[in-house]
Amino acid sequence: MSSDPLERSDDNRLQRRLHSRHLTMIAIGGAIGTGLFLASGKTISQAGPGGAIVAYGLIGLMVFLLMQSLGEMSTYLPVAGSFGEYGTRFISPSFGFAAGWNFWFNWAITVAAELAAAALVMKFWFPHTPGWMWSAIFLTLLVLLNALSARAYGEGEFWFALIKVVTVVVFLVLGVLIIFGIIGGKSPGFENWTKGEAPFVDGGLGILAIFMVAGFSFQGTELVAVAAGETENPEQTVPKAIRTIFWRILLFYIGTIAVIGFLVSYTDPNLLRNDETDVAYSPFTLVFDRAGIAAAASVINAVILTSILSAGNSGLYASTRMLYALSRQGNAPAFLGRTNSRGVPAPALAVTAAIGAACFVSSLIGDGAAYTWLVSASGLAGFITWMGVAWSHYKFRKAFLAQGHSLDELPYRAKWYPAGPLLAMAMCAIVIVGQSYEAFDAKEGLDVTTLLSSYIGLPLFLGVWAFHKIATRSPKVKSVDADLSRTPSDVRESEEALGG
Repeated sequence: MSSDPLERSDDNRLQRRLHSRHLTMIAIGGAIGTGLFLASGKTISQAGPGGAIVAYGLIGLMVFLLMQSLGEMSTYLPVAGSFGEYGTRFISPSFGFAAGWNFWFNWAITVAAELAAAALVMKFWFPHTPGWMWSAIFLTLLVLLNALSARAYGEGEFWFALIKVVTVVVFLVLGVLIIFGIIGGKSPGFENWTKGEAPFVDGGLGILAIFMVAGFSFQGTELVAVAAGETENPEQTVPKAIRTIFWRILLFYIGTIAVIGFLVSYTDPNLLRNDETDVAYSPFTLVFDRAGIAAAASVINAVILTSILSAGNSGLYASTRMLYALSRQGNAPAFLGRTNSRGVPAPALAVTAAIGAACFVSSLIGDGAAYTWLVSASGLAGFITWMGVAWSHYKFRKAFLAQGHSLDELPYRAKWYPAGPLLAMAMCAIVIVGQSYEAFDAKEGLDVTTLLSSYIGLPLFLGVWAFHKIATRSPKVKSVDADLSRTPSDVRESEEALGG
């Protein structure tokens, strides 16, 4: 019998109400955020424009491979709890259990982090208003969007993401006009690409440092697989989104880095002093100022606020769907697997929102140390999810062929298998292992606190995996025994997509 959360014969099922435009914007919105609007300047100051482009290009390749893997699995098996479900079906029930809870934890903590960030952003306009008040208002807004329906979440995310996309496009157009000297005075030419150590600052170590930052910036693209469980005709809409998302995101990131590299020197003090909280030193603000746009800082601050709300909106949606799926699989309390008349898993939404709020409150207590450790623990969760995606895809394809299926049956086929998922796993491992090399400072010595806080998420994941393994003694899944069953609607939609 299939464990597909969408296959049960009761009324507690999600409803397919998301369209292709929602799916595309959900993935784009998940990848374009404060990492691009604020941290992009800091990456250039560390590695130079050339180093930053190389690092983001490599991470872009890794994301492309992961999206290929996700595309193949999520079009064949479009389920809400995809990451846990794929791990359970193709690797082992224990791995799927750990992967599901890891994904839920990551995005539930992200909701708390975005609430804290939103409060900081609002201080730009209302410095004397208590930050917790804004956090409470935004949490209420996000809960309402998610409580109405999947369509309401999709519409909210569509418009949040559209604001970001328009801002990036305007930035790129203005940047090109400034580069060619059409506006903003004399053209800078290639001066900033040859000054000092540019274009590659600090050699390979500089690229390695930006490699980690770039990896975190791209997290969120995997949400397309979560949304596939509530998308109309996933066998058609998911491949379409997969094909376009990667190139658009890569264009935005590489284009932005290139424009900043032409217009702002990596030694510019405004980049060096950027601490990811002061919008006045965002490279977007600096370029808009140069283009003569009035109140550039306010404009960018407003865009950053939409980015934060977008991330919080997606975080609440993704973690709610994963908690729902965990319940349907028997890995969480049964009441969390119920939905209301609109197909929204309301109990899972309420619990996730409460956890996010509780984590946010922990940031207000004492010195906020508990909250800092929670955020640090979730830092690696995204890369663990990505490794799980690549591993699951490697096992999925082996099981698919071992059980006598033909690749022609796949609605979407990933390129470069098996090299693709194996390379993606290796690159994720490099990011995980190397993310805190700065803790090993030759002059200052080993920073144990930084090291522990950076890697605490890994032993937590392995601990949950081991606990379930010991408690259930569940074996790993053999290729010939893997569950490839689909719902009748999945099969029908797939046949239509293939022209059958």
